[in-house]
Amino acid sequence: MRTILCTEITATVKEMCIEANHFLSSDMKEVFEAAKASEKSPLGTQILEQLAENLQIAAQDMIPICQDTGMAVLFVKVGQEVHVEGGSLTDALNEGVRQGYVEGFLRKSVVKDPIIRENTKDNTPAVIHYDIVSGDQIEITVAPKGFGSENMSRVFMLKPADGIEGVKEAVLTAVRDAGPNACPPMVVGVGIGGTFEKCAWMAKKALTRNLKDKPQIPWVSELEQELLEKINKLGIGPGGLGGSQTAFAVNVETYPTHIAGLPVAVNICCHVNRHVTRVL
Repeated sequence: MRTILCTEITATVKEMCIEANHFLSSDMKEVFEAAKASEKSPLGTQILEQLAENLQIAAQDMIPICQDTGMAVLFVKVGQEVHVEGGSLTDALNEGVRQGYVEGFLRKSVVKDPIIRENTKDNTPAVIHYDIVSGDQIEITVAPKGFGSENMSRVFMLKPADGIEGVKEAVLTAVRDAGPNACPPMVVGVGIGGTFEKCAWMAKKALTRNLKDKPQIPWVSELEQELLEKINKLGIGPGGLGGSQTAFAVNVETYPTHIAGLPVAVNICCHVNRHVTRVL
């Protein structure tokens, strides 16, 4: 049994919140550059160049890459041979978010009650998803999620007879309806299967997958490529002002489901698809 201190977890999450909000991951930088090279529209190219300049200034001057520093979403894989010492794991994670957003001067956007709307003033609580795995490590992914794109999320409870064509149309419908509101070019996370809540979790988790990592299931890989091509033919373009680069990538995750259902969730992220992963 390996012991990990709550103070170490808190310090790590604090650093991750600050890093995620100031620097784009390497895989996102690559697709960004590829989009600039591929964009057909002069206005779309201009928008991408402005966004690239924004990223450069943010990194140099330690200014958040987006004014909406998001609600902190954490995916935490906890090894079953890990003992967390010094308090509650959930409390340690939330304390890391609190310190990261307060000491990092990041915008605090979380309200305590969805109706009363009183700001918590430290961007907590985070949304935390746990997964118990083998081993003696804790893997933490911090993914700040802005709500311009989050508000464009959709869940479709399709019938099995709708099949793969129904899945494609559901994803395209979500992207069409989102239009400029999701701050394109976007990354589109898709969850297929499971239940109502499982497919939504998969769609969100899909956004954190390295864009260089391709699915092992052939039909899923083919679906990602086909959807990306069809989305980029919609003409929404960078900033929603027209062009050929509406999406950087489509990441699809799947799970077994019930014989009577075909749940599909779409979670769109804007051009600053933020996520950082560390292992303790």
